[in-house]
Amino acid sequence: MERRKDALTWDEYFIGLAHLSAYRSKDPSTQVGAVIVDDDNRVVSIGYNGLPRGCSDDDYPWAREGEALETKYPFVVHAELNAILNSRHSVEGCTLYVSLFPCNECAKAIIQSGIKKIVYESDKYADTEGVKASKRMLADAKVKCVRLNETIKIEVTKTKVVD
Repeated sequence: MERRKDALTWDEYFIGLAHLSAYRSKDPSTQVGAVIVDDDNRVVSIGYNGLPRGCSDDDYPWAREGEALETKYPFVVHAELNAILNSRHSVEGCTLYVSLFPCNECAKAIIQSGIKKIVYESDKYADTEGVKASKRMLADAKVKCVRLNETIKIEVTKTKVVD
């Protein structure tokens, strides 16, 4: 018997984990997940976009438009930064898998933490100033950015277990 030919590649596996992590996000419009992996393909950390620890998801706004303090933007921690902050080990030299190309604020944290490679799927904000700034900094810092050719779809179904 031959080995299975349709097994996930490492890139597919880790971006799949990023998608699964994104299901933890309470953001009604954008769910992003991130996974940090070392050179031995071991998961170092995982994150998703959400509020800081101790801040209730029910007490903060999730709007995309309006006055600044009425929107999610000043409060939400992005998936990449959450993954960096959640790590109990150094992420220096690691690879970051993320479903959406990092913004300029996350790019700064990625560079400062020593992450050397980003593997991402979507670049839907490529024309924004924040992503343009991000790409400039990442290029100057020699962080390799690789866009996956195919998207991975993860479907999660909740089932209730009854004893």
